[in-house]
Amino acid sequence: MAGRPDLSGYNYGAISSLVLTADRSALPRRDKEPDGAPTSLAGRIDPREMGSRVIRQAPKDLDKKKKKATDRQDASEKQTAKRKAEQGFGYTDIIEATQDVEGLTYRPRTAETREVYELILSSVHTALGDQAQDIVRSAADTVLESLKNENMKDFDKKKDIEDVLGPVSNEYFSQFVSLSKKITDYNAEDETMADPDMERKDAEIDDEVGVAVVFDEEEQEEEDEEGFEIHEDSDEDDEEAPEAPSDDDNEGDDAMVIGGTSQVKSTKADEDIVSPHSVDGFWVQRQIAEVYTDPVTAADKTASVLSILGSESNLRDCENQLMELFNFESYHITKKFLKNRDVVVWCTKLMRSDADERVNVEVAMREKGVGWILRELAGDRQTKARDDAMDVDSKPEVPKTATLAPGSTVQPKRTVDLESMAFSQGGHLMSNKKCKLPDGSFKRAKKGYEEIHVPAPKKKEPVAGDLVPIASLPPWAREAFTVSHLNPVQSKVFPIAFGTDEPVLLCAPTGAGKTNVAMLTILNELGKHRDEEAGTFDLDAFKIVYIAPMKALVQEMVGNFTERLKVFGIKVGELTGDSQMTKQQIAETQIIVTTPEKWDVITRKSTDTSYTNLVRLIIIDEIHLLHDERGPVLEAVIARTIRRMEQTTEYVRLVGLSATLPNYQDVASFLRVDESKGLFYFDASYRPCGLQQQIIGITEKKAIKRYQIMNEVCYEKVLDQAMKKDQVFVFVHSRKETAKTARFLRDMAIEKETITHFVKPDGAVREILQEEAGNVTDPALKDLLPFGFGIHHAGMNRDDRKLVEELFADGSLQVLVCTATLAWGVNLPAHTVIIKGTQIYNPEKGRWVELSSQDVLQMLGRAGRPQYDTYGEGVIITNHSELQYYLSLSNQQLPIESQFVAKLADNLNAEIVLGTIRNRDEAVQWLGYTYLYVRMLRSPGLYGVGVDYQDDDTGLIQKRADIIHSAAVLLEKCQLLKYERATGRFQSLELGRIASHYYVTYSSMMIYNQHLRPTMSMLELFRVFALSNEFKLLPEKLELAKLLERVPIPVKESVEEPAAKINVLLQAYISQLKLDGFVLVADMVFVQQSAGRILRAIFEICLKRGWSVPAKAALDLCKMVEKRMWGSMTPLRQFKGVPADVVRKAEGKQFPWFRYFDLSPPEIAELIGIPNAGRLVHRLVHNFPKLQLQAQVQPITRSLLRIDLSIVPDFRWDEKIHGTAETFHILVEDVDGEIVLFHDSFVLRQRYAEDEHSVTITVPMFEPVPPNYYISVISDRWLHSETRLPISFKHLILPEKFPAPTPLLDLQSLPLSALHNKEFEEIYASTIETFNKIQTQVFQALYTSDENVVIGAPTGSGKTICAEFALLRLWSKREQPRAVCIEPYQEMVDQRVAEWKAKFSKLQGGKEIVSLTGETSADLRLLEKGDVIVCTPSQWDILSRRWRQRKNVQNIGLLIADEVQLVGGEVGPTYEVIISRTR
Repeated sequence: MAGRPDLSGYNYGAISSLVLTADRSALPRRDKEPDGAPTSLAGRIDPREMGSRVIRQAPKDLDKKKKKATDRQDASEKQTAKRKAEQGFGYTDIIEATQDVEGLTYRPRTAETREVYELILSSVHTALGDQAQDIVRSAADTVLESLKNENMKDFDKKKDIEDVLGPVSNEYFSQFVSLSKKITDYNAEDETMADPDMERKDAEIDDEVGVAVVFDEEEQEEEDEEGFEIHEDSDEDDEEAPEAPSDDDNEGDDAMVIGGTSQVKSTKADEDIVSPHSVDGFWVQRQIAEVYTDPVTAADKTASVLSILGSESNLRDCENQLMELFNFESYHITKKFLKNRDVVVWCTKLMRSDADERVNVEVAMREKGVGWILRELAGDRQTKARDDAMDVDSKPEVPKTATLAPGSTVQPKRTVDLESMAFSQGGHLMSNKKCKLPDGSFKRAKKGYEEIHVPAPKKKEPVAGDLVPIASLPPWAREAFTVSHLNPVQSKVFPIAFGTDEPVLLCAPTGAGKTNVAMLTILNELGKHRDEEAGTFDLDAFKIVYIAPMKALVQEMVGNFTERLKVFGIKVGELTGDSQMTKQQIAETQIIVTTPEKWDVITRKSTDTSYTNLVRLIIIDEIHLLHDERGPVLEAVIARTIRRMEQTTEYVRLVGLSATLPNYQDVASFLRVDESKGLFYFDASYRPCGLQQQIIGITEKKAIKRYQIMNEVCYEKVLDQAMKKDQVFVFVHSRKETAKTARFLRDMAIEKETITHFVKPDGAVREILQEEAGNVTDPALKDLLPFGFGIHHAGMNRDDRKLVEELFADGSLQVLVCTATLAWGVNLPAHTVIIKGTQIYNPEKGRWVELSSQDVLQMLGRAGRPQYDTYGEGVIITNHSELQYYLSLSNQQLPIESQFVAKLADNLNAEIVLGTIRNRDEAVQWLGYTYLYVRMLRSPGLYGVGVDYQDDDTGLIQKRADIIHSAAVLLEKCQLLKYERATGRFQSLELGRIASHYYVTYSSMMIYNQHLRPTMSMLELFRVFALSNEFKLLPEKLELAKLLERVPIPVKESVEEPAAKINVLLQAYISQLKLDGFVLVADMVFVQQSAGRILRAIFEICLKRGWSVPAKAALDLCKMVEKRMWGSMTPLRQFKGVPADVVRKAEGKQFPWFRYFDLSPPEIAELIGIPNAGRLVHRLVHNFPKLQLQAQVQPITRSLLRIDLSIVPDFRWDEKIHGTAETFHILVEDVDGEIVLFHDSFVLRQRYAEDEHSVTITVPMFEPVPPNYYISVISDRWLHSETRLPISFKHLILPEKFPAPTPLLDLQSLPLSALHNKEFEEIYASTIETFNKIQTQVFQALYTSDENVVIGAPTGSGKTICAEFALLRLWSKREQPRAVCIEPYQEMVDQRVAEWKAKFSKLQGGKEIVSLTGETSADLRLLEKGDVIVCTPSQWDILSRRWRQRKNVQNIGLLIADEVQLVGGEVGPTYEVIISRTR
């Protein structure tokens, strides 16, 4: 590339007269000569701008170095970049987010007009209510177009705007007009778009990039194919396409197939593809020789071509270099070389290398990921169409045992980009290409939209004989049912569900009675624990877990089961984010109904296995959620359960209930269901009420037109139903939108004079509605009720909602516009359901996304009232692009895919923390239990199992190893675990444990790791919190600007940054500010739900690091979020129901909180100035958790201190306020209060609320001795409840420095013969030949002298034999006195007696070894007869107390005191006494 001439000198900027174009704005003017007086910089500089102009320049000759990155990486990086661009970092403002919306006429070009445009957008937004950004942008665009239209009068302009925005007031309109005048760059299409920040920069041709020259589109395609990924409709995928009819003609003309991409490949592209077989060592030379006939030139060019192709540069640079080489001629050769780059380079290398080199080349090829060339050369082309019936013996297997040796399966070959493997559309992924609709479906195209009608399926009439009567259940079980017969679905499943323990997967449409099937499996489990004679149940022997996806469903199930099972004395508990259960409560319940996330959290913690081990049956409702964003949680829970079950052989029955889905076999094999026994699949004809569907796709390009058409279509459909007098639900996706849509429908009906269809002007119904409207609090509802329209959403108060439900149920209301909560929470069916628009705001993604399949099915499930209708109608109004998806979804043709890759790293970490995975091989085995694995085997192409995996890897072991390796590398990078690459061992680290327990993503952990500092205060913690990855996508700007002024802690970032938004939201939440703006409210809820656990995680990290300041700040922050109050407010706010004026007055007086404790009620009343509040406040002050501390310090060594802490609760316990327990954190900090030397938590239980508690703490001590340490005891839940006690070391006397240990001499080990006694040597002959070093060194002292000896040595160094030396010395004398051996604990006594009996019972005619009993007279007899007496200190203490009278005690010859270091422990005093007594 060095040859390219440098043209930058000819740039206009470089040769124009720069003097004339210089920017003079910054130069001093004459009239403002500097006079040396100091001037203020206020207003001239913006602190946020500091450092904003730093430009780092890279060294010049980076070209070559940069090109070193391989193509491979280049391709993958392009993809990540592309993906990043698609996701966006939660655009902070609408303008950027909607840059690519079709049909816009105006884009702001300067910073000023951009600001004006933002104001227009915000007023349009308020007028339109909660709509997706593209609609707002498009509406603003249309409004502006009308305003800028010179040929219209203001009156017409206003009318135009009202068409778009609905009724507009005059002042509102004039505001629009004035704003539109400020937009000066309207219609300036020819100007380039200016990014406000870029305006000042000169446009230069970029040296790095150069000018892009585009040759041909095919070239472009090839660049994408670089990564050898199988594309959506490449040929390989054809085998997996779900039973596509081979030829559409013979299918009968009335079957509709929608979608289906044409599978004709462009053949032109393939002419240039060269097969590896045809490339030999001189193929390149032959190709070039066709152009350059001169052999020397040809040889030179060949060498250059090979070096260019073989270099690490990316495709485009290669192309440029080749074109230069051929002087920009003979393009076809260049194209051929580039297309076959890998084949050309590697085949030539292979052909030119001899046998030894060839091996190296092949290895290099595998590493570079071009192994497919080798396989093609070996001629195994047939592997692509690999047969499922492979040889069973040849499969490499991963064993199922619970522990695998590290490195026992396969080594990973490369890391894979997990992020690009994950499906970016999440639950919206649709892998089927075609959607086959039932007979009788037809399509209609109208102006602006298309309708597809699908008829209701014929209902199957049940045959009376097939239904199972309840009477066939055992008598005790019948009480759980209120019906006389099971329905057809339940009857089919009955023999398996109730008679066996088979795992079950039941796919049936909504409303087919799946709950009763769950009930049958519960009763079956109960039957096993029933005592036949007494008729009672062993309720502690089992637990049943019922997992439902939504809180609303959980509550419904709890109600249902509690009601039906109370006859058996069964307790049902609810466990969700809102309702926790204590361990005690969990122990007392038999059925736990929970959400997947909550159950995941519980099974992640290995400490709570007490009850998870009792689970005998897990019922997973709505298991098709595997396809959803939340699928990975289900997958993790089920895989964990099955793996534990196979390893511990404790059977857990899995029951999956799901909507109808096409690939039910996959889900069945994931749940380990036997397809012949436990798999049940019922199609839509089993729906109690058939569903006739209309799916409407709006084809209009302009977003605002789409929105208007959607409203009109909605009106038409509602009107159709009203004419038939059928009731309608209209589902919309935000609360504001309910009233807006209802008003639109009403106004349209009045305008077109069809309102009488909705309510008769003089009927009784109208009277009822008029009357009820008087009792309503919600203004919108009051306005709408008299016209027969109702609205319903979670933001309304309870009475209004109840009223609307009753009016709808008795038929007074014709149309009910509501949000999805109605579908989940209230069991109200209607004849028709209209889903108006399928976009909903998702705070996690920070943008509007398509509804989850789950919600759509649930809403459609409300269509049709089984008691009145023969069928129900469902209408979905959506964008044309989504038509295919909803057709597949509602016609059971949406295959369920695994979303596990997206959360793989987090789940892997959780398993490693749990201890179920210890190395890569166990992880590979664990992946084999996931649904991801089932799907990878079924459709490898979809999951990026490329051609270079499939040949011999039947169990995809290699692929799994690579995936796990990649995830482990990610986790290691974030410091959540240690990963030894060679052996594949994993070792969990602290951060990993915190991440798993608090459910924080690995990327957020990395952010905290980078940003937390030991000196952080509350202000900075807010910023760290805001950086969490959980929130990286929250948008919305104008609302924020208002909030920014109102929050107490200043926010450093500008409104533009997402971090500012989260920071503001959290502060707004704590300050209890009111928010307007649906999106903000949704984001607020999301931030607030995550805040608790994230802050707790930050607290734990700081504690583990020993940073006192941020740890305390984080704990305070947790409490502020939980209590929604700032630290500066009065602690009285933490009690519920304190009158507002008391709080206000207390905060007005700057009276320190700790002094309240000393005041009497009258004094408090006087302080606050409210006479009757004194008693109340006094009571609360004394309910406030307060502890008194005292500490005793005792040095153990010079570097260790023991602190005995006594804690006395000093408050009145009130169960309503404190519950059953209060948690406190004990921290010991150093003298500066910066480092945590010790931390522990302390739980105060209600029944011990009066007692003194003592805690023993050991902390390190440093030289020089610090003046003091601090002990803090901080409440876990109460702000300001903190007791701090300084411990002074002024009079502390540290023990002397210990003498150094005896050096271990390097002596030659003594042989047994050193004992010089045949009989003694016999004892040891069978076990050892020589004594060890310690024994050798002490031998002289023990065996040849009678000196007192102390031996201190680590455990296991053979001290027992040293004691035996002393015994043998004793026994080698003439008169043999008694020996006493003191062991601190009874167990050790028994062990020692047994050991010595075995050793010495034959010695010198048999030695008597006895142990004392503790009963004096018996002990004296034993003392008489024994040679060696083994006893505990207290037993010997009793005997030796009267040693003057007792002859036998006086004449002992040897006292062996074992474990004498325990003089400092609990048996210490006794031990000390007996040893000193012996002396």
